[in-house]
Amino acid sequence: MKTDLELALECIVNVYHQYAMKKPIDDYLSKTEFSDLLKETAQPFLHNTLPPKTTVDDYIRKLFTKADHNRDGRLKFTEFLTTLSLIVIEAHKRSHQGHTSHDHGQDHGHDHGN
Repeated sequence: MKTDLELALECIVNVYHQYAMKKPIDDYLSKTEFSDLLKETAQPFLHNTLPPKTTVDDYIRKLFTKADHNRDGRLKFTEFLTTLSLIVIEAHKRSHQGHTSHDHGQDHGHDHGN
């Protein structure tokens, strides 16, 4: 039986492949595939982190450029993880909204780096 974390990691890989295997069919995210992935699966992240006076498309372009470490115009999985870490951090912050303490039963044993 898989653990919750194993299932979540498998889901991340599957979502990546769902978008990376569009056009062209390869194991990389093109700019369009990356944009579609974020717009279709990460709307709360985009909404909560969008800089003022920036369009969603401009923001996605900036995220793509930041993640494209080797500057080849496409993202391999390890480069995609750069953006995924930002999404996970934002999701973690949202999980604490409305909580004045760690009253959700999870003591992380560290501060949140905020």
